[in-house]
Amino acid sequence: MKRSRRQFLHLAAAAAALPALSPLAGAQSYPTRPVHLIEGFGAGSAPDIVARLIGQSLSERLGQSFIIENRAGASGSIATEAVVRASPDGYTLLLITAANAINATMFKLNFDFIRDIAPIASIVRVPLVMEVHPSVPSKTVAEFIAYAKANPNKINLASAGIGSLPHVAGEMFKVMAGLDLFHVPYRGAQVFPAMLAGEAQIYFGPLLSSIEYIRAGKLRALAVTTATRSDALPDVPALSETLPGYEASSWYGIGAPKSTPAELIEGLNKAVNLCIADPKLKARFANLAGTVLAGSPADLGELISNETRKWNKVILAANMK
Repeated sequence: MKRSRRQFLHLAAAAAALPALSPLAGAQSYPTRPVHLIEGFGAGSAPDIVARLIGQSLSERLGQSFIIENRAGASGSIATEAVVRASPDGYTLLLITAANAINATMFKLNFDFIRDIAPIASIVRVPLVMEVHPSVPSKTVAEFIAYAKANPNKINLASAGIGSLPHVAGEMFKVMAGLDLFHVPYRGAQVFPAMLAGEAQIYFGPLLSSIEYIRAGKLRALAVTTATRSDALPDVPALSETLPGYEASSWYGIGAPKSTPAELIEGLNKAVNLCIADPKLKARFANLAGTVLAGSPADLGELISNETRKWNKVILAANMK
């Protein structure tokens, strides 16, 4: 008995001296090689920025490279399908965006997003911003609505592609305000050169990728699209202050192919939540107008389901094709 007690105490002391385990230490030391995080909108886009920030933080925390792959096209569906078809081993992940919820209604897909992608963790929510070219005389949302009604179908509404979040957010604004705006789709980040040149006059863009143009005075913010104002632009009103009930936002998370082992998903969820709780990363997102979204895999799954239903109603009401 004495020997057993001594052995137990030695083992306990040795265990206490071990370094803290990573969130994924129990999952066969995952990751043992680089992990690919695929995003579907191209270098310099808002999803690319989010992917690189969370990828760098996960690399530092887990001790393996998280390689960001840009597979732009089809409003993110090319990237999504690549992950759907990937091996469910945790080494190919998807940066989930609001576009995934929109695409379920907007496009005929070769997969079922809710069925085929396992949610891991949410990352951050960013408002869209209703922004106009400086040549537009309106300084408020109400003034813009009056200006647009006086110039039907003469104002170009830019988007980052048909069925993109900026597109459906703009269509929701058109329906709620009773406006006739001419939709001009661009390919991803090409929307900003068009806005800066005045080819298009209004854009519902992610504040994350728009804020530097606004701060430089190259574009004018009329409103943010979240239910409340953004700390990043506290003097800019929420669109719902003029159009009650209007709400749209850009949100991001990480997903994996279905059948990915539950222990990998849980471990990655813990790792992501630790990353976004870090004050440095929190501050980086806050500087880009983002609010971190901590939660479980089930929380992200619920967000995806709710957003899918919401945008389904908007797309059908606007008769978008």
